[in-house]
Amino acid sequence: MIRPRKMKQVELTVLKWDVDRVLEFLGRRAIIHFSEEGDSANEGPLQAIDTEAYKKIQAQLEKIKTAAAYLGVDLPEEPAENTGLPGEAEEKSLAVIVSRVEGLSKSEHDEEQEKRRVEEALGEAKAFANLNAPFSDLDQLSYLTLRVGRLDPKKQAALKESLSDRAVVIPLDNGDRVLAAASRKGRFALDSELKKQSFVPITVPEGYKGVPAELLSGLESRLETVERDLKKIQTDKAALKQEYGQAIGGLAASYIMASTVEQLKGHFRSTNSAYVLAGWVPADSVDTLVADLENLTQGRIAVLAYNPEEVEEVREGKEKVPVSLDHGAFVKGFEGVVFSYGAPLYGTIDPTPFVAFFFTILFGIMFGDLGQGFVLFLLGLLTGKHGLPVLRRFKKYSTPLIAVGIASMVMGLLDGEVFANENILIRPTRFVTEALTGKPMDRILHLMPEKGSIDKLFYFFGFTIAVGIVLNSIGLIINIINQCTLKKYEKAFFSKTGLAGALFFWYAIFIAVRIILGGRFVTYDLIGLILPVAVIFFGPAIWRLISGERPVMEHGFLVFVMEGFVEVLETASTYISNTVSFLRVGAFALSHAVLSFIVFSLSDMVSHIAGGPVFSLIVMIIGNAVIILLEGMIVAIQVVRLQYYEFFSKFFTEAGVEYKPFRFRKEVQ
Repeated sequence: MIRPRKMKQVELTVLKWDVDRVLEFLGRRAIIHFSEEGDSANEGPLQAIDTEAYKKIQAQLEKIKTAAAYLGVDLPEEPAENTGLPGEAEEKSLAVIVSRVEGLSKSEHDEEQEKRRVEEALGEAKAFANLNAPFSDLDQLSYLTLRVGRLDPKKQAALKESLSDRAVVIPLDNGDRVLAAASRKGRFALDSELKKQSFVPITVPEGYKGVPAELLSGLESRLETVERDLKKIQTDKAALKQEYGQAIGGLAASYIMASTVEQLKGHFRSTNSAYVLAGWVPADSVDTLVADLENLTQGRIAVLAYNPEEVEEVREGKEKVPVSLDHGAFVKGFEGVVFSYGAPLYGTIDPTPFVAFFFTILFGIMFGDLGQGFVLFLLGLLTGKHGLPVLRRFKKYSTPLIAVGIASMVMGLLDGEVFANENILIRPTRFVTEALTGKPMDRILHLMPEKGSIDKLFYFFGFTIAVGIVLNSIGLIINIINQCTLKKYEKAFFSKTGLAGALFFWYAIFIAVRIILGGRFVTYDLIGLILPVAVIFFGPAIWRLISGERPVMEHGFLVFVMEGFVEVLETASTYISNTVSFLRVGAFALSHAVLSFIVFSLSDMVSHIAGGPVFSLIVMIIGNAVIILLEGMIVAIQVVRLQYYEFFSKFFTEAGVEYKPFRFRKEVQ
């Protein structure tokens, strides 16, 4: 398509109990580009985000994130293809998961705290195990406070709960004997709780020195039990992840979708019973969209559709119609080059087909090698939809890589290079050229300066200049048509990138070609050059006369003359630089040939030493890798630069708005 798709603004009036389902449908279809806030299609008060509903969703998301972090589950950043808004079933499922995760997390926390207390107690006990002092005196000397006695087994659990993390209670046998240990700081709390639970101290034999072995073994036994419990918890944790991991990811996606919907609803106009959703939809999709929405809401929806010229904000320039481009696979791959510079204005000519064609041609000219081009072609296939899964994230580069790879292969056939080798294609080229012309040639195109081929090199540079002239001319024609479409006739006819500038450029090229072919500059050529220059110089004044207005020199005659002179000078210098700039295409093609010649020569040199074939292969591999990676990147940059400065600058005077339909998934599969 030469122009972007036709768009319509649709105004959807949706009842409040239907709006969530409608937004879910629109997010899946990715078809409506919502209008900017405050346009005429959204009359009524601005609806604030439903605080309670939004807070509830965020609270659920926090629960999901906490559970996922505990179990080590990776959460999605956006809804999946089959994700739906959460309902009662999702809430119940989340409650069950959260309950089980919290229970397991609490058990793990309690056991880890118990392990820490037991380890501290055991460490202190071991430190004083061989101390040559009465056990009764350790209470005064040690960081550790130890209490040994009898306690009803039924009360031991209550004692542990009341002491919490202030002390550790270790059963010493299957009976009622226990060891209680606390830090020096927790001594009084320990004694108080023991007294409440009717703890009966056991008298350690008088004169007994150190820590009794029975107490140490009790602490060690308790530590082993705690570590076993922790291992079991880790097993249960892994099982819980296996059981609920996928469900947690699905719930996260569902509540992310719900969060997006709630935020979006806060930007729509609404009444007490309905929302008004306004946005832009491709004109050829409106009927289908309306039918689907009526079916979804069982007719509880009102739809109005407007052409762009019927929208007041568009007529007044307050809102721009979003631009949607509809291309085949080849051209679509180059949309990124256009949109990285700016979206074309709605209704103007779509430059993407020209970008795709000239990008491919220019890259191929500068990077001509059959083997290296095949590598780019192969990379394009591998990054494509049916390529390697690990490379599919680069799929937007697939089509351009395939295109420039083919172009490079064609150029490689012409200049006779395969992976920097100049000999492989000599015989096939001789056979083909002899069959077609009766005169065998080693290569069709000679880029390396050789005796007898220097003229062909100049012809090649002339060809690159011709490509530049064509590209510049297309840019000028696009600008003239665009300005006429936008009813900006002064820019269309009297500016340096309008008809006057184009005529000056084309006539200058005509004179140059005639002189190169043996002609000469004649008197009437002055008229052909001066006339369009005069139109550019007096353009504003001429347009005011045509428009029925009186020509006015706002800043005086001298300023008027200076501005006109600068405009003419800029016009001439711009067209000269824009044309000469395409010499870089030939220069980079020549540099590519020189680099390939160097790699080939080095490979040939090392092939004559010991182990030569191996070293020769290594040189060829490394050399070609450097050329493909380094020069391939440089050539791509140069092609983009030529597109931006020599082509886009002719008509991209004002950027439009890219069509970005509302969707839940950022990455389109």
